[in-house]
Amino acid sequence: MSYLRIADDVAKAIEPVARYIHDAFGTIGLSHSDEKSRHSLFSEVDIGAEKQLVEVLHSILPEADFITEEGTVSQQQSDCYWVIDPLDGTTNFLYGIPNVSISIALKVGGKAVMGIVHHVNRHDTYVAVKGHGATKNNKAIHVSSRTTLEEAMIATGFPYEVQPFLPTQLRLMEHFIYHSRGVRRLGSAAIDLAYVAEGVFDLYFEAGLNEWDTSAGMLLVREAGGVCSDLGGDQDYEEGKNIIAATPFMHRYVLDWLSRHG
Repeated sequence: MSYLRIADDVAKAIEPVARYIHDAFGTIGLSHSDEKSRHSLFSEVDIGAEKQLVEVLHSILPEADFITEEGTVSQQQSDCYWVIDPLDGTTNFLYGIPNVSISIALKVGGKAVMGIVHHVNRHDTYVAVKGHGATKNNKAIHVSSRTTLEEAMIATGFPYEVQPFLPTQLRLMEHFIYHSRGVRRLGSAAIDLAYVAEGVFDLYFEAGLNEWDTSAGMLLVREAGGVCSDLGGDQDYEEGKNIIAATPFMHRYVLDWLSRHG
């Protein structure tokens, strides 16, 4: 099985789905949405995009199962399965904030072997294949080479459903506000991870995520020379719920801080 060929096929297959989301941006708003919870919204566009992706991915690799955010297809986690977030950043989308993306990973034996993140409104496609590096629009990318905290740009998100980590996160954010270049919250984990992979951000950390939010982006970071782990530092971590993704320098830095202050 050629994962490079599959990645190329998937990158092409994403394009019409991205146009579908892009064309709806600014016209589908809160009045067209439903709530899973106060902090988790979905719309007809999430559902429509997922159905399109499931159909085309099934045609590319019929033997693979699916884990998807919206559950439009039977959810099975066999040896080979797709992990799909059809619209990462739904709240951004519904409020007219342009940071929205499509995230697709292929996992074999529980490990991501291919990941794609497509920034819908910037038309940027990030691709990683295990052992073959990471690209943005077909050009190789690498994590930042910055090695001082003062120059570092940090990204995070807020764990609405995982309250035990929030006090530690707020203390860590305060530290970074005073000592780093700045802290950003974009509202799309997949984009945050892609930006770590291409060297825009030096560190992204968050708790309370889901496999579909992070599977593709974590592979991007690893294939671009970065480090991904859980909050305890386990670099074999694949679940992606509580995540540190960073340059090697910033990964060591934040783990050291958490060991002393977490």
